[in-house]
This record gives sequence, structure tokens and C-alpha cells, in this order.
Amino acid sequence: MDTTRLKDFFTGLQSRIVSELEAFDGQPFRTDSWVRPEGGGGISRLIEEGVFFERGGVNFSHVTGKSLPASATAVRPQLAGRSWEAMGVSLVLHPRNPYCPTAHMNVRCFVASKEGEADVWWFGGGMDMTPYYGQRDDVVHFHRTCKDALEPFGDEVYPKYKKWCDEYFFLKHRNEQRGVGGIFFDDLNEGGAGGESPFERCFALTQAVGNAFTTAYLPILAKRLDTPYGERERDFQAYRRGRYVEFNLVWDRGTLFGLQSGGRTESILMSLPPVVKWRYDWKPEAGTPEAELYEVFLQPQDWAV
Repeated sequence: MDTTRLKDFFTGLQSRIVSELEAFDGQPFRTDSWVRPEGGGGISRLIEEGVFFERGGVNFSHVTGKSLPASATAVRPQLAGRSWEAMGVSLVLHPRNPYCPTAHMNVRCFVASKEGEADVWWFGGGMDMTPYYGQRDDVVHFHRTCKDALEPFGDEVYPKYKKWCDEYFFLKHRNEQRGVGGIFFDDLNEGGAGGESPFERCFALTQAVGNAFTTAYLPILAKRLDTPYGERERDFQAYRRGRYVEFNLVWDRGTLFGLQSGGRTESILMSLPPVVKWRYDWKPEAGTPEAELYEVFLQPQDWAV
């Protein structure tokens, strides 16, 4: 596997995205390079209390290990006893304005090795959006951009990854979607109909997803950043951010793998929002924009029409 080529793409993607976000916000991101004692390291790029972003981070990591944690071998028992290498970029952005949605994107490659046997490798990733006050035009734009990015890889790919995203970013203990979805894929190691190698097709698809993120997200922020808001909207935003925290700490496989494999806690938990609230058995009042989020935007549907 061409590790140098992978690393060049992932670090380049991190740099390009951070440059665009810095230009949008007007405040520079902090750069924090780190080394993992068990093997590997990474570069965390973080903004807190920016002009526009209340908190956000764009992380690159390249980590290795001699054995996989239980969260990995429970899902893939064939990987037990293999050393491993993981590389990718993960980002989460929490705007201050409640009319601007939170967004997440992740693209990664994983390799598990054992002497005398062929490597087991795959790509994974995707992007999704979590609005607090839903705007149909925004959700349609986000999903259409995801669909356009995947179009060269087959008409069936976007519907499959869209459905996968809806199923993955679901809070089972709440019986509730985290947001309006997007696309999600994992265990990708297959070739296409064009005859190209499985690795080249999977790497190209992963690149297409990563490169599409700012096109999907930044126009939405530009449209909504000056929308007036008050204490009510901020309060609801903080309440809904609680669902984001619950998903990441209870269900997210990447968070669990990172913590169990001895990853850097500060970088793993960078995804958590800075201001969050919980209430006991709260329900939105009927007919309000808050109720519309639940009734319309948290219901999976075909947005890319």
C-alpha cells in the first residue's frame, strides 16, 4: 500500500479545508502536533471562540498498533492477532449561530497485517449535517452535493450510502435521528465496473467525498450567518447539541475505537460542542420551528430530488 500517497492526500485535504475555514471565519486555527506512544501521531487544527465558529476542529492522524481493541475485533473477528495502521482526516464544526448547522466529515483508510497473509484493508468515511432550525434548501444542497460527488462511481452508490448514513447516525436509545444525514460508508475495498483496481477505485471515491465537503457546507453557512437569533434559539441549540454528545459517546464507532486503542483523548473528543444543555422529558410546543425540526427534518427522506 502506498502510504506516502495516502498521507499526501490526507494532509493536503486538511490544509485546504482549514485554509477555507480560516478565510470564512477570519480567525486562525491553532495547530497542535502530537505523537502517540504506541505508534504514530497526528496534527490537530482547532478553533475555539472564533468570529463565527464557536468550536471546530480538523484532525489528521496516522496511528499504528500491534493488536486491535475489542471494539474492532468484536465486529471483525478475522482481524484478531493482526497489527494495524489507520490514517485519515476527521472534522466537526459547531457554529455559534443556531441557524447554521453543525457538520461532520471523516475520510480514512485502515490496514491490518499479519506475517504470511495478505493485508486486509478498507476505506471509510462520509459527511453529515445536523441543523437546529431546518431549512429545506440547505438540506437539498447538502445532499445534492453528496450525490454529485458519488455520481462517477455508479448511480446506486449515493442511495446506498445515504441510507447507510441514516441508519448509522441514529440514536437508538432516543429512537431519533441525529440530524438530516448525508452519506456514510465503511469496509470499502471493492473494484468497479470499469476494470480499475479495487484500491484505485476506493481511494478515488474517498478523495471525492473529502474534496466535496466545503462545497456542500460553506454555501449554507454563508447564506445563514447573518440570520438574527436570541436566547430562545441558543437555548434550543444547546439542548439539541446534547443529542450530538450522546451519539458520539454512546454509539460512535470511531470514538470508541480511538479511546480503546489509546488514541489522543483531546483530539478524539474535539467533536464535542462547547455549550450543551439537557432537560428532563422536554417536548417542543406544537406549531413551533423547534417542533418542525422533529416532524420534518429528522425524518429520513429523499432530499436530493
